[in-house]
Amino acid sequence: MATITNVREIATSFPDVVDGSSELSLGYEIRKTGFAWSWKERIDPRKARVPNLNVLAVRCTLEEKEGMLALEPEKFFTEDHYNGFPAILVRLEQVTPAELTGLLARAVALAGAHPRRRTRSKNLINPAINVYVLKHWPDERTIS
Repeated sequence: MATITNVREIATSFPDVVDGSSELSLGYEIRKTGFAWSWKERIDPRKARVPNLNVLAVRCTLEEKEGMLALEPEKFFTEDHYNGFPAILVRLEQVTPAELTGLLARAVALAGAHPRRRTRSKNLINPAINVYVLKHWPDERTIS
């Protein structure tokens, strides 16, 4: 049975991990991408979700998620909120610290695999304006 202490120790043992946890919830990220966080459970449909520290959401591929759900439903589950999202919900009382280490290592690898790229160059104000400028003034390459 894995505990919150195990989660904290394992998650923070990886390099470059940012711990965004609080007293009420867990949250870990690498390169500004979350890889593990507390599941927020909807207890009352008219109220906000509440962190459940007995369940950890862990990043994975959609293929891995399908496999884990099919093979070990007592350990892993999902809900409508996570359908189509690459993360699995893990019941901490059902996994060992060794299993949790493997899950978190894979999640860190997935989250850190692709550095975030800028969608546009930092010296371009507006792509539409740049097209106009390049069309009418071809010697100008950027707008300063």
